[in-house]
Amino acid sequence: MSIDSILAEIDTEIARLTQVRSLLAGSGKVTSAFSERKTKKIANKGRKKRVLSPEARKRIADAQRKRWAAQKAKSK
Repeated sequence: MSIDSILAEIDTEIARLTQVRSLLAGSGKVTSAFSERKTKKIANKGRKKRVLSPEARKRIADAQRKRWAAQKAKSK
């Protein structure tokens, strides 16, 4: 296969995909998992960020250190 024929096939595929994309975009339907994730991200933008108190952070950190120590002791 020559480079020219490869480029021609690529151009044909790009034109086909562009046409399909414009048809799908015009329908207004969610068509892929990527589109669904993007839609969910947009919907979640109105949520407030959850904040932990310093005491809660310390409890979580201490518990994680305890789990790490137990795992390290188990592997020895």
